[in-house]
Amino acid sequence: MNKFHPYLNFDGQAEEAFNFYKSVFGGDFIFLKKMGEAPGSEELCEDERNRIMHIALPINEHTILMASDCVPSAGHVLNLGNNMYINIAAESREEADRLFNGLSAEGNIEMPMEDQFWGDYFGSFKDKFGIQWMINFGSY
Repeated sequence: MNKFHPYLNFDGQAEEAFNFYKSVFGGDFIFLKKMGEAPGSEELCEDERNRIMHIALPINEHTILMASDCVPSAGHVLNLGNNMYINIAAESREEADRLFNGLSAEGNIEMPMEDQFWGDYFGSFKDKFGIQWMINFGSY
């Protein structure tokens, strides 16, 4: 079976965001490299050398959350939009509440955790880094 690993892009906030996500999910990074570790990075300004080239945090045995920062001098532009959510299927109502409360801290709640008409316990929000999340307990 294929595995799906959400990949996020940030504009210099990847390390801060992933330290926050690590505080909620636990675990350790399985990969963390900064742009300054890449060949040719001496041409980058100090800010860009300190940006994340790639970071990976296992969420569970099947899912790894990954990210990188954009490099403005290379023409990278981050466009935040509403075209992506990360949907987490929690294993219990308690776990759903823990994840929702942890990840939504200082963010904007779209739908609070509530029993929904389709039978699931569900909530959604945008975290303090602009990433959109859905927390779901129920059907799958």
